[in-house]
Amino acid sequence: MGQYKEPEHTWEHQHAVLRIPAILVLINILRREFSPSHLQGRTGTTANYMIQTSADGVLPHWNQSSDCRLNEQAGPHLKSTKALVTGGGGYFGYNLGCALTKLGITVVLFDIQKPKWEVPNGAIYFQGDVRDCKAVFQACGGVDCVFHAASYGMSGLDQLQKKEQIESINVNGTKVVIDVCKQRNIPRLIYTSTVNVVFGGNPIEEGDEETVPYFPLEKQVNHYSRTKAMADQMILAADGTPLKGGDKLHTCVLRPPGIYGPEEQKHLPRVLMNIQRGLFNFKFGNPKAQMNWVHVGNLVQAHLLAAEALTPEKGYIASGQAYYIHDGENVIFSEWITPLFEKLGYSRPWIRIPAFLVYIAATVTEYLCLALKPVFSFTPFLTRNEVWNIAVTHTFRIDKACNQLGYCPKKFALADSVDHYLQTRPKCQDHHKFLKIWLVLGTCLCLIFFVLLS
Repeated sequence: MGQYKEPEHTWEHQHAVLRIPAILVLINILRREFSPSHLQGRTGTTANYMIQTSADGVLPHWNQSSDCRLNEQAGPHLKSTKALVTGGGGYFGYNLGCALTKLGITVVLFDIQKPKWEVPNGAIYFQGDVRDCKAVFQACGGVDCVFHAASYGMSGLDQLQKKEQIESINVNGTKVVIDVCKQRNIPRLIYTSTVNVVFGGNPIEEGDEETVPYFPLEKQVNHYSRTKAMADQMILAADGTPLKGGDKLHTCVLRPPGIYGPEEQKHLPRVLMNIQRGLFNFKFGNPKAQMNWVHVGNLVQAHLLAAEALTPEKGYIASGQAYYIHDGENVIFSEWITPLFEKLGYSRPWIRIPAFLVYIAATVTEYLCLALKPVFSFTPFLTRNEVWNIAVTHTFRIDKACNQLGYCPKKFALADSVDHYLQTRPKCQDHHKFLKIWLVLGTCLCLIFFVLLS
């Protein structure tokens, strides 16, 4: 049974912490941020940035045995001729679309931006906004299964955008998708949610779908998690809704943690940049805090199985259900990213500072980011939500997905994704050095001021 605990991170018990080490850490950050090795790293120059795909458009770095197993598990019973993937131009949506085409299913990759990779045979790219009912309706012609993976505001700078913009995409866009499914008589809708719908900074140990409630919307520190929770509930509430043709809509929700894999553009590049800047030279929070991650291949597998589990052949077992999906391992973040430190030639983090100091720094950076937005845009090193994601234990059980969907996560190594990224990453350039210097100095001075007052 999952255990949902009250917050353990309080400010008062941290006041006895020595202030000098924290200030030294800030000095170390400045030194590393503007050292000559910052822009080039310690592994020498890298090759020019190139993205290559195989002839059918599937990323060549996937383990092929995994692809074959996906076909065996989900192909014969998927019972679909045409599927639509919202967010099909993004990393996960594109990979899901490729896997569907390999099963012989016609795929519509629906997104406002075209994929960076070649559109595979058997798929078409449809440019459109998920909030545009007419565009979604047109794209869903002949579709019998929708994978709703489009979202906005997941991490970094996107997480700090206007509340209305994030909500219009994540909530209003979801409403549009549900309405179109009703109008188009589409019987299956699978939603890509997130563990953040239940996690907001309170420890969760081995949480499951039945015992861990939604985190209170009014207490969420970021609009992304709040709006994803709203959409999560909308999808589940839509299960069983009558369709225009007389059938019923069957829905389910998959809740993954952070996604990694070859060509991933959200998490790995930011972590690498922060390591080079010296921002991850320290540890914070509970040293034994654990979390989960999911490889894109495993997440694709779960979506295919979920679509299969919404068919009459499977007794609609997934109808109206939510599932946690990850690699089946609990990891400590600082240990999990060790391959990245090793490949870059950096030593592992050894300085420990209180989590509340990092939280304050993230808060100050967020406000600076918003204040400077009209003049200069930059990505925060960490947001407040990301601080708790690293500092506080939040692990989940996947028993339900394994038992009901037949989900069986394959073993993947982060080191493989790191190797691929380092071989293909673009050369790091710094066109705003003066502004960066001012920004980092201002952030550190504000942080020091808060430390001295605490």
